[in-house]
Amino acid sequence: MTERTTSIDGYGPPDIITTDVVVLGGGGSGTYGAIRLTDLGKSVIVVDHHDYLGGHTYTYTDPASGNNTEMGVVAWYDIPVVQNYFKRLGVKLQQTDIARAGTTTLTTIPVDFRTGKTVTSIYSGNVTQGLINYVEQISKYPYLEDSFDLPDPIPEDLLIPFGDFVKKYNIEGAVQILNIFGNGMGPFLDHLTLYVFKLVSLASIKALQENNYQATVSHNNRAPYEAAEKILGKRALLSTTILSVDRSSPLGVKVQVQTPTGKKLIIAKKLLSSIPPKLENLPGWDLDLNERDIFSEFLNAGYYSSIIKNTGIPDGIEVRNFGADTPWNVPFLPGPYFVQSTDTSGLFTVKYCTPAPIGDANAKAAIIAAVERLKTAGTLNTTTPEFVIFHSHSPFEFTVSLEALKSGFYKKLYALQGGKKTFWTGAAWHAQDSSKLWQFTEKLLPEIVKGL
Repeated sequence: MTERTTSIDGYGPPDIITTDVVVLGGGGSGTYGAIRLTDLGKSVIVVDHHDYLGGHTYTYTDPASGNNTEMGVVAWYDIPVVQNYFKRLGVKLQQTDIARAGTTTLTTIPVDFRTGKTVTSIYSGNVTQGLINYVEQISKYPYLEDSFDLPDPIPEDLLIPFGDFVKKYNIEGAVQILNIFGNGMGPFLDHLTLYVFKLVSLASIKALQENNYQATVSHNNRAPYEAAEKILGKRALLSTTILSVDRSSPLGVKVQVQTPTGKKLIIAKKLLSSIPPKLENLPGWDLDLNERDIFSEFLNAGYYSSIIKNTGIPDGIEVRNFGADTPWNVPFLPGPYFVQSTDTSGLFTVKYCTPAPIGDANAKAAIIAAVERLKTAGTLNTTTPEFVIFHSHSPFEFTVSLEALKSGFYKKLYALQGGKKTFWTGAAWHAQDSSKLWQFTEKLLPEIVKGL
C-alpha cells in the first residue's frame, strides 16, 4: 500500500493555517482540551461540524417565554477540575436537584410504551439499601473511575450481564434509579457490568447521595461553551467539515477542511481528536489497518433528545416508560424513557433510546408513534405531536464484545495514544460523562505539549 499524502497545491497563504495543535471535535472533551492548551501557551485550532461548541450539551431557549430546557448534559460533579474550568470560563455554578433537572414538580404516569397502557404494578424495593450494595461493589474497582486501564485478567464480576450482577449482590431496590442514570446505553440489564459501572459511576452515585450536583446559575448549561467560543474566537472553525487527515508528514499533521468560506489547509504539530471513533465518522482519515481493526470493534446505542408540542398531554405530566413484564419493570427498548413536561407550557422533552442507531427520521417516527399509542390505549387523549427541536446523541455509550474485552481491547486502544502525533479523548476512551472526560483530557496534556 502507498501512503496517502496531502498536497498543498492550490492553497495560498490566506488558506493555510499553522498551529501547535489541531483539535478535531468541539464537544465537551475537545473544547476543554482547546481551552487548557490555550492556557498552557499553545496555539490551537478547533474544528466542528456543528455551528456551536458543546456536543451533547445543548440548551433550548423558548423564544416566547425565555425559558431554558436542557436537551443533553444536565449537571456536573463538584470536583476540582469542574470548579477550576468554570472559574476559568467565568461561568458560575450552583447546586442542583438532579432528580428535577430544572423542571417543576411533575405527576408521573407509568406507561409501557409498547402498548401505551398504564402499568399498574411497579417493583418497589429498598432504594437506599440497593444503592449501598451498589456502592460497596463498585468501590472494589477504583481504577474504573479514571480510565479503561483494566487488569489482566479482568475480574469475572465485571464481565457478567448487569441483570445477573443485580441478583448476585441484592441491588434490586436501586435498579430503577440506576436505569435513570444509565439512560442512553440501551437495555442496561443486558450490558456487561463493566459498562454499567463506567456510565453509572461511583462519582455519579456519591454526588446523588451527597446532593451536590452542579449546574449553571443561569440555568443555561451551554454557557461554558458560549464562553469558550468567545475565548477561541476565529480559532474555532464551526460548521466545518473535515475533508482529509494526513499524519504521514514529518512536518506535522495536515488537515483539509471545508469551512463556510471555503477550503482551508491546517498544518499542526500535533492532533487531539475527540470525534467518536467509528469508521463512518472518520472519512478522509489516513487510518492504518490497526486503527481500523480497533475502531471497527465499537458498538453503540442510538440516543435521541427532542422537544415536542401539540401533544394533547396536560402540563405538569411526565409519562415515564416502565416495562409491564420486564425485570424490575425497567423500560423495554427501543422506546422513550419519558415524555416530560418542561417549564414552558405545552412543551415536552423526550429521550428516546435504541439498542443501535436507527437514524433521525426513524427516531422521529418512532417518537410520534409512541405518543399516539397513549391515545389508542385510552391512557391520555394525545394528538400527533410536532417537533420543536430534535438532537441526535448517537453514537452513544461505546462498548465492545466480551471476546474483544478478554483479548485486551483497551490495551490496544490506549496504545494508539501519541502515535502519529495523534492523541485521543472522548467517551469511547473513558466514559459518557463530561466531568470525567475533563479529568481524562487533563492527564493527556503533559504528553501533548511535550516538545511544542
